[in-house]
Amino acid sequence: MIPPDIAPAVPEIFLAATSLLLLLLGVSQRGGEGSGRVVGWLGVVALVITLFLMRTTTGPRAEAFGGLFVTDGFAVFMKAIILAGSAFTILISAEYNQKRRVDRFEFPVLILFATVGMMAMVSANNLISLYVGLELQSLALYVLAAFRRDNQKSSEAGLKYFVLGALSSGMLLYGASLIYGWGGSTSFDQLAIVLGKPGAAASVGVIIGIVFLSVGLAFKCSAVPFHMWTPDVYEGAPTPVTAFFAVAPKTAALALFFRTFLGPFGHLAPEWSQVIWAMSLLSMALGAYAAISQTNVKRLMAYSSISHVGYALIGLVAATPAGVQGVLVYMAIYLFMTLGAFCVILTMERAGQPVETIADLAGLSRTKPLTALALAIFMFSLAGVPPLAGFLGKIMVFMAAINAHLYVLATLGVLTSVVGCYYYIRVVKLMYFDEPAPAFDGGEGYGQVRAVMAVSALVVVLLILGIGFVAQQASAAAQSLFS
Repeated sequence: MIPPDIAPAVPEIFLAATSLLLLLLGVSQRGGEGSGRVVGWLGVVALVITLFLMRTTTGPRAEAFGGLFVTDGFAVFMKAIILAGSAFTILISAEYNQKRRVDRFEFPVLILFATVGMMAMVSANNLISLYVGLELQSLALYVLAAFRRDNQKSSEAGLKYFVLGALSSGMLLYGASLIYGWGGSTSFDQLAIVLGKPGAAASVGVIIGIVFLSVGLAFKCSAVPFHMWTPDVYEGAPTPVTAFFAVAPKTAALALFFRTFLGPFGHLAPEWSQVIWAMSLLSMALGAYAAISQTNVKRLMAYSSISHVGYALIGLVAATPAGVQGVLVYMAIYLFMTLGAFCVILTMERAGQPVETIADLAGLSRTKPLTALALAIFMFSLAGVPPLAGFLGKIMVFMAAINAHLYVLATLGVLTSVVGCYYYIRVVKLMYFDEPAPAFDGGEGYGQVRAVMAVSALVVVLLILGIGFVAQQASAAAQSLFS
């Protein structure tokens, strides 16, 4: 007997309550080293149950908490990606944290709290709930970035992310206040009515507010020119945290971008589409060209993620159901490509110490052939080489752009994708054609990491067989955003 006003938010309420219980459980274990193992596995179970609840309690569009929270097909699809990314992150982090002697219960609990915030972001139907969800996510991520307190790079990454994140949150809140002041409401539904009236022209205050709001959202998803934190934080944060940053928070930020701009501000597309057009192009170009000169593999993945955000924003510029569908499929594929690549990075160790230089991958095909094969699959997929999954995602986004008559943006996107092929294929060339570097350690204790790596590689290779089903689900989810 759940009250109708909170029924759509049952999965989020369950996950939040479970996170608090796991926090108490961790404290009761006195929070020593090794306390994260039990809490981590229980956290994965909680995420799976949350996914089940979300699939069984969600029907057509429904609102909760007086219209602050909304759930629909779009929210369910994006939340499924976020929950999968969070669960995989906990799995691959357990062995890493144990080896680094930071196996504490706070790590999975922080991921769960961040996941609750991301789910709230995806379902935000009000500027207030948007901000609350975003800050719940961000506060947990600040701590995760600096989780290795004895490591200077990790502490520096956490501080940089906190300072710049606080600045971007302030700009987003300022933009929200301008929209409220000039639009007369914080509700997305009410704003859509006010701004969508026939003959109604958006005031200067609303336009400026949208600009500041887009700055905050662009920071959260690493879109140029608000990407400056990404390479340093990706390099300095613990590798499982970097993998988490690359998939789940980015998916949540893009989902919020789409819900906000295609919902209350959908009628103002001529005003904001030029800004998103420029962000998309700059992200694709900078990600492609800046990655060429990188020597650190985690910084390479940082610039790679920036370029992929640019491809996803093409779907927002198109502002059509086909564009949203392409992005949904793209983000589902991006989850496995990126997590798989970071699983390989996690296994890069010599004498028990992590190595992160791209040159260290030289000759990997002769020392660890299966690992090299998996990384080659992920690199080719990220580059968009057919018939791997990454190609399918890109072709759907580019076709949506062409159908929306965005010929210039689609052409430039293809060209930057070709440039990006250079640094992806360079990694493959190093592994298969260069003289071997000193071999990595045997990889003992990374069974879960290798399992996630294998699953990701299989999905990337075999998704072409099930792309019709994924595209169908994504199409239904995209339509719900426009209904």
